[in-house]
Amino acid sequence: MNPFRKLAGQTAIYGLPTIAGRLLNYLLVPLYTRAFVPAEYGVVTEVYAYVAFLFVLLTYGMETAFFRFASREEQNSNVFATAMASLGVTSTLFTLAGLIFAPEISAWMGYGNHPEYIRWFILILATDALSTIPYAKLRLDNRPLRFALIKIVNIGANISFNLFFILLCPYLLANYPETGFAGLIGRIYSPETGIGYIFISNLIASLLTFALLLPDMLHKSIKPDPALLKKMLAYSWPLLIFGMAGIVNETFDRVILKHLLPGTATEAMAQLGIYGACYKVSILMTLFIQTYRYAAEPFFFDQARGRHPQDTYARMMHYFLIVCLFIFLSIMLFIDVVMLFVGEAYREGARVVPVLLFANLFLGVFYNLSIWFKLTDKTTYGALISVIGAGITLLLNFLLIPPFGYMGAAWATFACYASMMVISYFLGRKYYPVNYNLAGAAVYTISALSLYGLSLLVQTAGRLIRYGSSAFLLLVFLTFVAYRESKVFRRLIHKA
Repeated sequence: MNPFRKLAGQTAIYGLPTIAGRLLNYLLVPLYTRAFVPAEYGVVTEVYAYVAFLFVLLTYGMETAFFRFASREEQNSNVFATAMASLGVTSTLFTLAGLIFAPEISAWMGYGNHPEYIRWFILILATDALSTIPYAKLRLDNRPLRFALIKIVNIGANISFNLFFILLCPYLLANYPETGFAGLIGRIYSPETGIGYIFISNLIASLLTFALLLPDMLHKSIKPDPALLKKMLAYSWPLLIFGMAGIVNETFDRVILKHLLPGTATEAMAQLGIYGACYKVSILMTLFIQTYRYAAEPFFFDQARGRHPQDTYARMMHYFLIVCLFIFLSIMLFIDVVMLFVGEAYREGARVVPVLLFANLFLGVFYNLSIWFKLTDKTTYGALISVIGAGITLLLNFLLIPPFGYMGAAWATFACYASMMVISYFLGRKYYPVNYNLAGAAVYTISALSLYGLSLLVQTAGRLIRYGSSAFLLLVFLTFVAYRESKVFRRLIHKA
């Protein structure tokens, strides 16, 4: 099969439930930003930033190590069992320590009255960490239907319980206080829990997912292999550093923001809430990159066994960039409509959106470039690049947030991912050369930015003129791409 058709098919198979699920989860943001004030949503933003950091720590690169070693071994069941045993031990130790010290952790974070937040997220993290290898096995074994079904159940549970606790329960208690049904609701719902129901819903969904994946964890009869584990850890520990540094790049701004902003603690949390909500506005770019990664990582390793895989990687990068630029234009040309996604109190943060969109685009390009150190087993270089990016993130956040607020955090993210992309490109040229189409990338990027610049000229015009001109400019970009790529498209279709 044509490799691009295969990648497109795998992206659709694994991506559709991911896209649909994350889209539906992101659609909870309008609910959150209307049900809770920015200071309350700031708590949610901060807690999830810590969770993202700890999840990388708990999985320590084992998913990528699983892909790498399972694709090498003739019998890969022992790879699965070894990875699961390793994650099982570390997750159990983490859970016990977290539950014991939850009050102290809660006080340290400034949530002394809510140690239950910590307990809930300890359980969420442990179950999600244990679920990563079964999910990876489903992808490696090409079992998309089961993968999609479990994803959909997880998403449906999370959304349903959010709607139940945040919308339905308050409505029933307010409008039918004297009924027996309201009395039943009163036994399981307390208005004082507030944002805690976001965390409870997540926990229920994670536990349900874990239960559905449990048969995949238990039916393997092969025992863990200590010698194999040693090799897998040697491969994955640089990926842990890579992941830890990467999550610093991704979430540190939301961890440190409240500590660097001037004003009261409540005002700082409100600014954090606004920034966190506007970060979510880049949903389409984020969704595409995440979905692409689901399909691309096993695809990268599979293509490496063929002839001239570098040509395939170059074309993948080319079309990846085109799609990302189209997403950038689609969002920015209709930004006033897109900002309706969040509550009115959060829309003042719209100016960070173009900066964060391009930052995420750079991150997506870096993910494509990262194939060179994964295929050559030079994962220490990947760790080094991410550490450099983390250093840039830390330095610029401390320098830019005090004078510029969350806008400084956005530019720090932009600079970090741009630097990582450039460093990875030049190192990749040395160790695993790929002839990327830099001229085409420059032409499309300049074209997209120019069209966005033209749209600003009619920013103060009437709605009809703005929307009409935006649609026209988007059509211009698509026509330009179709014209430049028409010969390639015809050749690919003919080969298929």
